[in-house]
Amino acid sequence: MICENTRQVDNTCALLMEGDLMSSRILIADTDTVYTGSIMTVLSEADFFCQAVSDGEDVIAKLQEDNFDILITELKLPKWNGIEILKKASEISPRTLTVIVTANATVESSIDALRQGAVDYMVKPVAMEDLVLRIKKIQRFQQLLLENQYLKKEVHSQFSGNLIIGESQAIRSLFGLIDKVAPSNSNILISGRSGTGKELVARTIHQNSQRAQAPFVPINCGAIPETLFESELFGFKKGSFTGAIADKDGVFRAANGGTLFLDEVGEIPIHIQVKLLRAIEAKEIKPIGYPSLINVDVRIISATNKDLSKEIEEGNFREDLYYRLNIVELHLPTLGERKEDIPLLVDHFVRKYNTELKRKVQGVDNETMKVLMNHKWKGEVRELQNIIERAVLLCDGEYITLRDLPPHASSGASAQYPDELKAAVRNFERQHILSILQRCANDKNKCAEILGIGLSSLYRKIDELDIQI
Repeated sequence: MICENTRQVDNTCALLMEGDLMSSRILIADTDTVYTGSIMTVLSEADFFCQAVSDGEDVIAKLQEDNFDILITELKLPKWNGIEILKKASEISPRTLTVIVTANATVESSIDALRQGAVDYMVKPVAMEDLVLRIKKIQRFQQLLLENQYLKKEVHSQFSGNLIIGESQAIRSLFGLIDKVAPSNSNILISGRSGTGKELVARTIHQNSQRAQAPFVPINCGAIPETLFESELFGFKKGSFTGAIADKDGVFRAANGGTLFLDEVGEIPIHIQVKLLRAIEAKEIKPIGYPSLINVDVRIISATNKDLSKEIEEGNFREDLYYRLNIVELHLPTLGERKEDIPLLVDHFVRKYNTELKRKVQGVDNETMKVLMNHKWKGEVRELQNIIERAVLLCDGEYITLRDLPPHASSGASAQYPDELKAAVRNFERQHILSILQRCANDKNKCAEILGIGLSSLYRKIDELDIQI
């Protein structure tokens, strides 16, 4: 019998109550009513919903009328046997995971059951603790499946469609190119300054390709030490060198069937470029220490902020590799080339950080938006995102004002000065005092000292220039 005595049942209940497990719905199918009663006692005490049936026809009926997470079934049942139930269950209730617990075990039946989709196969008599541990493992597996499905949906919703924010002509042209290249398997080179969103474009291409359900694996080539490039790209076998204490899959194998994103591809050492070229052309790699080649199916999207043509002339980048990576090149515009997109980006980041930081900022005031529009964005979109995150965090009112911007950004107000000299001087004074106050954390004594004026003069300026503190 699976349950030897009442003490075992009590111990098993305590075991099942450990940890944070979801409350699974379990269907038990067996002609042995003592056995089913024992399991139901244990699982019901642990707040699991359990039902028991004694023949295969009832199993199918229950699966059709209700949702069960786990089915525990004997192989030999009246009307439908366990293998037949497995086949039918996979059609009518594919999310139900089946455990075979049988007194009629054979090698053939165990192989057949696992082939038909059983997640576990146990032979009676089975200790109750062992069965419960198996159920807990199955629950964790189900939780991981659900989390994986959720994350896939989240990633797909995040990166599908025109996720790149903007309506400028430069961005519309980029959208058009993405629509054309995404469905193909051609390798893509994305160029542009750091911070323009190259990885976002790569993910958008992947999520709109035929490989969307397969892995997207990014690797920053600029962050890998030269001695580790080969193992990071292609992997290695345990014991192949000092420190190789376990097998390692490189990014090529991790991305098999999907997309490999090589960021800062211009940083790859020249001797690794030869092996990368072979991997792309032959669609096979040789991990360190492996005796044979391994086939891989990977689409390469690479990105660079360097002029690769110049790198080729200087002998830093192989021309043949360049042409294999650059079937189509997408060049990302700078923020200076798409200024009309700045208000849209600002609005997007305000909403994003309102959610993340639990704030209720409505947006930015007109004066601040003009400054942001005229700022020279050396760090591109990444810099803008950083500034808005900071501003949302520091903002005390409904709208972000110049005082919420860092000094280097608020100094951009000079670009919007009026032509009339007196008004321009007043505008400059206001922005300059705001900037110094911000630098001093609104310490007026320190601000007056830096400005070289008396404290009373500073107060008069604050009043005259309508500086809100």
